[in-house]
Amino acid sequence: MLFPLVQRLENWKVPRVLAIVLCLVLSLAILSGLFYGISVQISSFAEVLPKFGQKGSDYIDSIRTFADEHLNINRQRQATEVKKYLNQALAEGGTILTSTLLATTSIIANLFLVLLFAFFFLLYRDFFRSFFYKAFRDVRRSTIDTVMKGIYEVVKDYLAGLVLVIFIIGTLMTVGLLILGVDYAIFFGFFGACLVLIPYFGLSMGSLLPAAYTLVTQDNPLKALGVIGVFLFVQTLEGNFITPYIIGSKVSINPLAAIVVLILWENIWGLPGLVLALPLTAILKVIFDAVGPLKPYGFLIGEAEKPRPPIKNLQELAEQLPKRAKKIGKVEEKN
Repeated sequence: MLFPLVQRLENWKVPRVLAIVLCLVLSLAILSGLFYGISVQISSFAEVLPKFGQKGSDYIDSIRTFADEHLNINRQRQATEVKKYLNQALAEGGTILTSTLLATTSIIANLFLVLLFAFFFLLYRDFFRSFFYKAFRDVRRSTIDTVMKGIYEVVKDYLAGLVLVIFIIGTLMTVGLLILGVDYAIFFGFFGACLVLIPYFGLSMGSLLPAAYTLVTQDNPLKALGVIGVFLFVQTLEGNFITPYIIGSKVSINPLAAIVVLILWENIWGLPGLVLALPLTAILKVIFDAVGPLKPYGFLIGEAEKPRPPIKNLQELAEQLPKRAKKIGKVEEKN
């Protein structure tokens, strides 16, 4: 993401180290602005927290009444069970708080490491290219340059397509929430759109927060269901039309391979694995397509080709042979 800007500054005669530092400071400023805007939105929810508590008490009372009247579970037994689980939650509260603090510290440390790695990757990019030249001496340098350019292009196209998808989805969900009269529609809409980074499940998870907020603040279960309906409708559009049209053509991975690699990378890296699964697999496909023995694997994870119609007779075969020979000759010339 930073490379094009660094390269532009270098073309303007800015020293490489200074160009990289300026880009990192700019990216850090943008991230800080985003986090500040999110924190302001979240802090404005503080006035709603008492309503959450009151609404939670009302729901608990209604559940206890239903259990007493229809399930023959008396209130004394319910109070005993609630007290037991409450004590367990309090006992685990310290552990949860400690884990949260450790996770926050880990995020800050990881952010620093990301900036540090980005600095050195941008600084030593020519050095790494020379390493690949030395590691693959039997391969033409033009071939290595083509593979590296292909990796750069697929990552760039994926990121550009992803930003466009997030903008479209955020706009659609914001419009739907505004029609329903939900407060903080823009925040909820683009918050849910950012969860598209988690394929298949992100938008569904993003609907829970605005639905709960709507249920508490407006006391209308139908409107909360409407919020979930908006998210599911947009998720349907995203999965069937938006993402395949914008990103699918850039990544060129068939749906079966996408599901397999999502499960694989999720088992390796958890949530970050889900986010990075498709771009990493797209990079592997570029490498597979460039290495002769690995080309079948690149074909396997790529877009499925349409099957050729069966040849019915020898006359048809004779008519097709010159066309196939011409096509094979063009492919060999291109390679």
